[in-house]
Amino acid sequence: MKHGCEHNKSDRKQFLKSQVLPERCQHFIGGRYLDSSSGESFKKTLSAYNESWFEVAVGGAPEIDLAVKAAEKAAAGPWSRATATDRAKLLHRIGDLIEANVETFALAESLDTGKPYSETRNGDIPRSAQNFHFFGDLAAHQSFETWIGDDGSHHTSIREPLGVTGLITPWNLPLYLATWKLAPAIAQGNTIILKPAELTPLSATLLCELLNEAGVPEGVVNVVHGFGAKSAGEALVRHPGVKAISFTGETTTGSAIMRDAADSLKKLSFELGGKGASVIFEDADLDLAVPTACRAAFRNQGQICLAGSRLIVHEKIAPQVIDRLLACVKKIKIGDPLDDATTMGALIANDHRDKVAAFVDHARTSGAGEILCGGKIPASLGEQLANGAFYEPTVIAGVAQNSRLIQEEIFGPVLTVQTFKTAEEAIALTSGVPYGLSCSVYTRDGALAQKFARSVRMGMVWINGWFIRDLHTAFGGMKRSGIGREGGRHSLDFFSEYKTITTAATGSSQSASVES
Repeated sequence: MKHGCEHNKSDRKQFLKSQVLPERCQHFIGGRYLDSSSGESFKKTLSAYNESWFEVAVGGAPEIDLAVKAAEKAAAGPWSRATATDRAKLLHRIGDLIEANVETFALAESLDTGKPYSETRNGDIPRSAQNFHFFGDLAAHQSFETWIGDDGSHHTSIREPLGVTGLITPWNLPLYLATWKLAPAIAQGNTIILKPAELTPLSATLLCELLNEAGVPEGVVNVVHGFGAKSAGEALVRHPGVKAISFTGETTTGSAIMRDAADSLKKLSFELGGKGASVIFEDADLDLAVPTACRAAFRNQGQICLAGSRLIVHEKIAPQVIDRLLACVKKIKIGDPLDDATTMGALIANDHRDKVAAFVDHARTSGAGEILCGGKIPASLGEQLANGAFYEPTVIAGVAQNSRLIQEEIFGPVLTVQTFKTAEEAIALTSGVPYGLSCSVYTRDGALAQKFARSVRMGMVWINGWFIRDLHTAFGGMKRSGIGREGGRHSLDFFSEYKTITTAATGSSQSASVES
């Protein structure tokens, strides 16, 4: 793969001489790599090593405007005549190319995020390819809705592209979530401007080359790097030529986007924060429940909106659950993301690590809970990792429901433990937070599981499992966790406009009144 630039040839990472790290991540507009008109850039720091290895162009209003014009030109060109079958074939080609370059993307994503390479290689990147294949299949099998009226009139509802759509994606699952939005947007015939998180620009930059190789017409997909407020993100949201914004990220940023999009009445889809829970009832299979709850809390260093960052356990089994949990935590190996033995890498950045640590310090100094393990920056990781953004997996027991550790999203490797006596109390504890994205419940009682699932205020509930996804199903949350749903037809609906075409019955009488 080429990136339109020279590659970093660090002596410390000889094997990265090849094609992973561009020395400069440029914008991709109209099928070409471009620097910002201002020449502005910033140095990207790899969080595991706390070293700046490459530069990223900082876009703003000029680059967004250029991208909108390129997208509008593409929308008016041959792309407007591409059929659903054409778009499906294109999506499959992109998915195939990601699969053919899975090691490159996995290594880039591991370095960019700090997460273990084994996780990106076996999980994130294959799923990114699957997103294109899934929506390729879905796009090829779309059907129109038709009705025959009582008077013999014929009604057909069809989907049409929105036009220029803006995608703003987060740093925790960069390619995974970018492709989750790109694929349905392309499937519905839109043209796109992607603004990836400034902390993780690599995989989006690498993807651009594959888009050209797959035959995506110039201007159909554009990538503009930069920040949010007073930068590329704000310019994208405010631009009158952008018809919709799909955003995944932090809740307060979602609020800001909603304000900025109000004047132009953009269509919005938000997948925001979460404060998930793993709820373990007295009759649960603990051989299943405890390891799964541990994984839910600490996968990706706890930096997942679906993380089970709260453990809510029946008081009668709490001691043995905690013992088993601590044994699971001890097996987690913190280290170099590129080491196959590593099961927990670095957090996204040192300042984010410090925010996570501040929550734990609050528990320590205020008596908000008892720290059972972790609670500090790990020692003895070696010279290469000494300044990296690492933090130990932490378990804090005895936390009150009104504590900020329960009510706020920590987004790091911190798990709180609460106990309950009754199902009603478990439901109240689970729902009693500002977020409503997801939770898991563990019990052998099917009726109890269904009662719990239907009672909690969460957009997604897993019974005896976690992070089990079928791409057809609705993905999204309640309360401060978002607006709208993605997945399957829900994504196709968002990235399209419905148009109803009615043909009057031949010879039918027409009413003189006008209905609206």
